[in-house]
Amino acid sequence: MKKIAVIGASGMLGWPVAKALADAGFEVTALIRSSKNIKPYPNLNWVEGDLRNPESLQKLLMGKDAVHLNLSVKQTEKETDWHAEEQGLENVLQIAQAVNIKRVTYLSSLIMNYQGTNNFDWWVFRLKQKAVAQIKNSGLQAAIFYPSTFMETLVHQYKAGPFMLLAGKSKHKQYFIAAADYAQQVVQSYKLSLTGTQDYVIQGPTAYTTDEAVAIFKQNTSANLFTLRAPLGLIRFYGRFFQKMHYGFHILEALNDYPEKFEAKKTWQQLGEPKISLEEFSKQV
Repeated sequence: MKKIAVIGASGMLGWPVAKALADAGFEVTALIRSSKNIKPYPNLNWVEGDLRNPESLQKLLMGKDAVHLNLSVKQTEKETDWHAEEQGLENVLQIAQAVNIKRVTYLSSLIMNYQGTNNFDWWVFRLKQKAVAQIKNSGLQAAIFYPSTFMETLVHQYKAGPFMLLAGKSKHKQYFIAAADYAQQVVQSYKLSLTGTQDYVIQGPTAYTTDEAVAIFKQNTSANLFTLRAPLGLIRFYGRFFQKMHYGFHILEALNDYPEKFEAKKTWQQLGEPKISLEEFSKQV
């Protein structure tokens, strides 16, 4: 494995992986919608294109050994919309098979396992489960990553100016992990001789409730932050009128109620243990 294509490289979780692969000596080529958004980085090339455009995907994947997929459902998407993690994934897998890609690595979700618990049913989790099945049935060698909550969400989703926004109350602890540690585990997976499909649970060293994580984040950053909490029912009400709030209600309900257990023993043995604590991450921010 020397030449790796990355789809979703410019995002919060894709960029750390693309950089880590480049730093590790892999020849990385990333797909980007517009050349205006290119981030120059050593050993990292860019191809302008889109998941809807098979020609640009073929240009991206031709001559590559593997492809890393960082796909997601946007908070503004509806079930009837076109989805990168459904139709886009179908396009990628079809072309990957045609150009003899050897391996696919894919960022999935751990919390999607809440689907079906306590009568919880959400089309986003059904879509994500379908995506995993598509990859496993593609006949391609694959490594699928199922992450707990990323520490970066404290910055990009919970933080709004001087406020940390919470909704409801988390009943169980989550093994928060830094994207940089996850990126190193992806790199290590490309250094192994894998066969078939490998499933890897991605978890950090210590588990916290959302309230505990926010408190640690506030204690270790230089900014003066204040916590605001809304009833989850209020988010559900406004979700009738705003798609982003509708998405937020479902993901928060799952996060608050999912009984996460430590399942990353295999991942740590094969791909290395995460090193960044929540305190260290918060200080870097």
